[in-house]
Amino acid sequence: MRTEDVLAAIATGLWRWDNAAGTVTLDAEAARLLGLPPEPGVYREAAVRSRFHPVDWNEIYGVVNLAVTEGTLAEARLRIVDERGQVLRTVRSRSKPVVPADGDTESYVLIGTLQEVAEPQPGSSAADTPITGDWRRSREAFLLDAGRALAEARSTEEVLRVAASLSMPGFSPDGLAVFGVAGERLTIIGHHGQSAGDEDPFTDMPLDTDYPAAEAVRTGRAIYLPSPEEYRRRYPATWPLARRFGRRSWAYLPLVSSGRTMGAWMAGFQHPVRFSPDERAVLSTVARMLAQALARAGVAETERELSLGLQRSMMPTLGPDIPGMTVAARYVPTGGGLQVGGDWYDMIPLPNGRIALIIGDVQGHDVRAAGLMGQLRIALRAYASEGHRPDAVLSRASRFLSGLTDGYEGVAGDDEPAAPRFATCLYAEVDPDAGTLDIARAGHPDPVVVSADGTAVIRQTAGGLPLGIETDSDYPTTRVVLEPGETIMLCTDGLIETGGHDMATGWTRLRPVLEEPREDLEELADALVQAVHGPTSHYTTGPLADRREDDIAVLVLRRESGRAPETPARRSVLTIAQAEPERISVGRQLVRELLHDWKDPEQVDSAVLMVSEMATNVLVHTDGDALMAAEVSGERGERRLRVEVADASDELPHKRRPGEMASSGRGLVLMEMLADAWGVDPRGEGKSIWFELYEGGGAGVQTRVGAGP
Repeated sequence: MRTEDVLAAIATGLWRWDNAAGTVTLDAEAARLLGLPPEPGVYREAAVRSRFHPVDWNEIYGVVNLAVTEGTLAEARLRIVDERGQVLRTVRSRSKPVVPADGDTESYVLIGTLQEVAEPQPGSSAADTPITGDWRRSREAFLLDAGRALAEARSTEEVLRVAASLSMPGFSPDGLAVFGVAGERLTIIGHHGQSAGDEDPFTDMPLDTDYPAAEAVRTGRAIYLPSPEEYRRRYPATWPLARRFGRRSWAYLPLVSSGRTMGAWMAGFQHPVRFSPDERAVLSTVARMLAQALARAGVAETERELSLGLQRSMMPTLGPDIPGMTVAARYVPTGGGLQVGGDWYDMIPLPNGRIALIIGDVQGHDVRAAGLMGQLRIALRAYASEGHRPDAVLSRASRFLSGLTDGYEGVAGDDEPAAPRFATCLYAEVDPDAGTLDIARAGHPDPVVVSADGTAVIRQTAGGLPLGIETDSDYPTTRVVLEPGETIMLCTDGLIETGGHDMATGWTRLRPVLEEPREDLEELADALVQAVHGPTSHYTTGPLADRREDDIAVLVLRRESGRAPETPARRSVLTIAQAEPERISVGRQLVRELLHDWKDPEQVDSAVLMVSEMATNVLVHTDGDALMAAEVSGERGERRLRVEVADASDELPHKRRPGEMASSGRGLVLMEMLADAWGVDPRGEGKSIWFELYEGGGAGVQTRVGAGP
C-alpha cells in the first residue's frame, strides 16, 4: 500500500507551501480537508488562504515565522471555512519550514501534514486547548500587560522585578535568570526563584561553555528542554549544576536588541512543559520585550551615571570656614533631568590670606550652559589663585569666555547657528579682619546688605558688561564694609525673577524674608529658596506670567558680632567718581533705603536733596571723587541720620547769598534750612561736609565749621 493511501485512510493530507513562489501543492486528501476539489493540484496562495478562518490565519502566520526563526516545527489548529465563512471542520497542521542555503527567511518552503481533529463535546475534557478561544485572549491580555509594565521600567532592577512578576497564562515559570555578555564572558544580571548564593556557579563563565544560555547567546537561537532527560542528553557537562534545582523543563532564549545579542533569558518550570508553538511564541515575545526594556534601562542608567558624574564634579561647594564670618549657600537647578545648570557659586582661599566669593550665571540652563559654567569656574579659580585683584580676574575671565564662544560651531536648530553665550558674575574679595568686601560686578544683580537691626538694602555697586560680550572690558571695584552683625546676600537673577517676577517685584517679595530676624544663616538660605520655590510661591505669580523658570544660586555671608549694641546702626558707603556723575542718583537711593521706615517723609526728602547738593558740589568745584558715608543710629522714633561727603580738596566751602537768577551757591543755605545740624571738618588731606537729622526733631540748627561733630 502506498504512503498516500495510508495517510488518506487516517484523514491526513500532505501540503507543500512555497512562500517565495506564492504557490501551495496539495494532495487529494489535503485538498478535501481545505474544502477544495479532492484531487492533487497546485493552487495560488490566495485560494488556499481564503479557506482559513481569518483569526486563525493570523495565528498560523506568527507560528510559522517563529518556526522559521528557531528552525523548529510549526504546529497549530486551524478552522476551515467555506465561501460563505461557515466553519466546515478543524484541522491540525504540523509543518517543517525549509530555508534556502543563502539564509533568506522570506523564501522558505513549508512541508507538512493536515489532519482533521474532532472538537471536544460539551462537558468533555481535553488535554490541549485549541489555539483559538479563551487561551488566545488570555495570552494577548498578558502580553499587553507585560509590554506596558516593561516599557515603564526605568532601571535594570525594575525590569528584573517586572520580569519576575510575570504570570504567563497556563505555564508560569517558577524560576528566572537573566544573563548578560561582558566581552567573552557570560554573567548573571539578576535572578528570581533561587536562594541567595545559588547563582554563584553561573555568575561568570566563558561563552564557549557547554551551557544552554551560552549556546543561546552564541547562536542567537532559543533552546527548549522539555524534560530532565533532554537536558542531560544535550548538556551533560552542566546538567549536575541544574539538577539540584529540581525543575522539569527549561527555556533559554537569546535577548536581542537592535540586531545585537546582549544576553539570554532562562525560564525554569517545576512542571513539565511541552513548549508548543503557542508557548514558544509567548516566550519569544516576552524575550524580545525584555531585551528592549533592558537596552532602554541600560542606556538610561548610563546617561544617569554620566549626569551624576557631571553634577558631582560641577556642583557648587563651599570651602574652608572664614574666621569671624559665617557662610551659607543654596543651589536649585531648574530641572529637565539635569541637576546642574548654568548657575554656580564658589569660595576660594587667596594667596594674601583673604577669601574670594564668586557667584555667576551662564546664559541658558542646558547641557552646554553647564559645560561653559564648568570651564568658566575653573578659569576664575585659576585667575583668583594667581593673586589678581577682582577687576583683573573678571577682565581675564571675560576674555577667556569670549574666546570659547567665538570658536563654537554648534547649531541651535536645523540651519541656524548657535548664538554665543555670555555670563554674569559677581566677584567679592573678603577681608575677614576688616570686614570689607571689594566687589567687581559683570552684569550681575547687585548684592543686598542686611544691617544688624534687620533692614535690607540693595547695595548698588559699580559694574561692567557681562563676561564674554567683549574681549577687553573694564570692571570697576566697589568696597563694601560689613559691620559686626551685618549680612550680605549674593544671588543670581533666578532667585528674584522666578515665578513671573521682574527685578522690582521680585525684590519686594524677598525683602520681608531677609528682614525677618534669624540667628541661623542656613535657615535664612532655606527661607529664601522656599519663598521662591515653596508651595505658597505658586499662589501669586509675578507680572510677567509667561516668564520661564531659571536656576537659582544664593550665597549669604554674615560678619559675626562680639557684644552687639542694643540698637545696631545702619551704615552705607559709596564712592562717586568724577567720571560717573550719574552715581549721585545711586547715593540718593541709598539714603532712601536707609530711611525706608523713618517717621517723617519730609525729612527723608530733605536728606535726599542735601545729599544730591553735597555730592554735586564736590564734582563741580573739585577735581577729585566724592566719598559718601551715611549712618542711622539710635532707638526707633529717636534715631539720628548722619551723612558725610568727603573729598580731597582743602578749600573750605563758604556761605553765599545768591540772587534770584543765580544758578549756584545755595548748598549751604539749604543745609542751614533743612538740617538739624551740619558742619565742615578739615582733614589732613581734604575735608568732610556733614549734616544730621533727628527723627524726633532737633532743638535747633547747629553749625560747626572747622570742627568735628
